[in-house]
Amino acid sequence: MSKYDRLGTYLRGLSANEVPMTFAEIERVVGTKLPKSQESQAWWSNSPSNNVMTKVWLAAGFETTQVDMGGKKLVFARIRPRGKAEDGPAFQHAQDKRPRRSPLFGALKGTFTIEPGYDLTQPTLAEDWEKAFEEKWDRGLLK
Repeated sequence: MSKYDRLGTYLRGLSANEVPMTFAEIERVVGTKLPKSQESQAWWSNSPSNNVMTKVWLAAGFETTQVDMGGKKLVFARIRPRGKAEDGPAFQHAQDKRPRRSPLFGALKGTFTIEPGYDLTQPTLAEDWEKAFEEKWDRGLLK
């Protein structure tokens, strides 16, 4: 249970499609001060991966609009009809444009190891690779 769940409960209980609130009012609803990061416009974005509180207002069927950082206020706008449940884990907000990872992502994890002490940044070719290449070229081995 998140400390911001009280905001979700509050928003779900409203019948209005738009809910203007100041940051101070949000703090009163959740019962705690908002973090310092709330001073950033990005904190109020509607990306579900943004922060815990974002997930709460999205799950309640709202998104933030008209965020006024100077006036420390915003409007929660309803994005789903009242009472309609979120579509579960597959729910993706329209503004979340990040592609989802393939189920194959990480499939090779743990299938090979790099020997301790091996320097991946070290060139694999001999230091005199250019000279060796030219010798092979001159002898017709690379034609």
